[in-house]
Amino acid sequence: MQKPDPEVEKRIETLKEDVRKMLSNAAGKATLEELLTLIDTLQRLGVAYHFEYQISQALQSIYNNNINGSDDDDLYTIALRFRLLRQQGYSVSSDVFKKYVDDNGEFKATLANDARALLCLFESSNLRKEGEDILEQLQRFSTRQLKLMLPHLNSSFAEEVNRTLELPLHKRMPRLEARQYISIYEADAARNDLLLEIAKLDFNSLQKLHRTELCDLSRWWKAIDFATKLSFARDRLVECYFWILGVHFEPKYSISRKYMTKIIVIASVIDDIYDVYGTLDELKLFTNAIERWEVLAANDLPEYMQVCYFALLDVVKEMEDNLVNEGRSYRVHYAKEAMKALVRAYFVEAIWFNTKYVPTFEEYLEISVMSSGYPMLSVQALVGLEEVATKEAFDWAISVPRIIRSSALIARLVDDIHTYKVEEERGDAPSGVQCYMKDHNVSEEEACKKIKEMVDIAWKNINEEIQEPNHPPLPLLLPSLNLARMMEVLYQNGDCYTNSSGKTKKRITSVLVDPIPI
Repeated sequence: MQKPDPEVEKRIETLKEDVRKMLSNAAGKATLEELLTLIDTLQRLGVAYHFEYQISQALQSIYNNNINGSDDDDLYTIALRFRLLRQQGYSVSSDVFKKYVDDNGEFKATLANDARALLCLFESSNLRKEGEDILEQLQRFSTRQLKLMLPHLNSSFAEEVNRTLELPLHKRMPRLEARQYISIYEADAARNDLLLEIAKLDFNSLQKLHRTELCDLSRWWKAIDFATKLSFARDRLVECYFWILGVHFEPKYSISRKYMTKIIVIASVIDDIYDVYGTLDELKLFTNAIERWEVLAANDLPEYMQVCYFALLDVVKEMEDNLVNEGRSYRVHYAKEAMKALVRAYFVEAIWFNTKYVPTFEEYLEISVMSSGYPMLSVQALVGLEEVATKEAFDWAISVPRIIRSSALIARLVDDIHTYKVEEERGDAPSGVQCYMKDHNVSEEEACKKIKEMVDIAWKNINEEIQEPNHPPLPLLLPSLNLARMMEVLYQNGDCYTNSSGKTKKRITSVLVDPIPI
């Protein structure tokens, strides 16, 4: 197992101090565009977590001193300022873009030639809330113009434009974005070599930590021997770790990351038990055992279910032992309640399947939001957080507030759009597409269109929750945002979790296996 290289770690610390000075100087002397570009570059290179305080202070100052933007600011600067502030949780009005609309309600022709500004504008439009018509127009306009310009752009920039139009920055996995952006930044003649060096060294250093965590998890997984004892279930430990890496990648979340990976991989196995293997009588026993959450409850279970049941109890108990030492054992109650709610939803879906019941679309959504697993994971993501995860924070999360529900809707509906045909052929329980078709007497195409619109609205709701003036602290909101992002990433080209041998395997390799050449 690789250990951190002391010389490399020392060099990273030196570079961090240099970047802090760079941020401090930029905040005092640089233009607004230069400061915003520096912050954006640090975020995209994946090293902004080292400079959270300095970046937070800089953005607070920009927000306070430049509320509506300056008349002298160009489109690129206005769009970048808008995006960086909104993603930091500031409520910034979209009216800043109105000056680019002429008297006929059309965007001024002068905007059409600046590809860099248009790309930034497109990225910014993805942080829109419900009812922001000007951002809807801007997204359509920037998309159309960028596509027209593509044949005339240099190859590397054209590739970046294509990648963004396929999946905007706001919906990407931060760690994967860092890996890809480092290569883009290295090819940029205007790059800062100091930033490039710290990005490469830090990425490789983190990659070693993540690989060590995955090795620990692999030993745990092999010791339980799920792959042999529950051969019907998907063996997806690495994919599950990659999923959770999208929620929290920073070193301080190491224990939380391993705990969440164990939870999600066990939940995946439980999902398969309810979906493809257990009889309804067995599933009733398992549901009751989870409700009781005690060792003796396993006596009622078939042997294959006991393997899964004991593994779950052991993982939560191990986390509880960690939390007792920190005086935070109250969190375990919420971890258990979140898992119980997930299993209840699985059981309802199993009853529907076994009784051939086709729910209404509303019934389907009520249950499938929970069975997506995201409300459960959103609670588990707080279990390993620092002081910000108070009892009140857990009461908030367990109630499935709007941001968690929206993230869960994205999880369920994006899954449905990509898997409903395969599931229909397999004879699975009805998907959201089928329920919507039956409920509203519409075609498959119309149902898919409507569900995609619902996903779009859910994204706007997430944005609104993050930008609410009195929103909860960002560390409580980011897991829901990052979980939604992972759904878009893993299902960008179909179900690349269940069928992970193609694009997902390449992405996992780039993040967890191949270091960046120095």
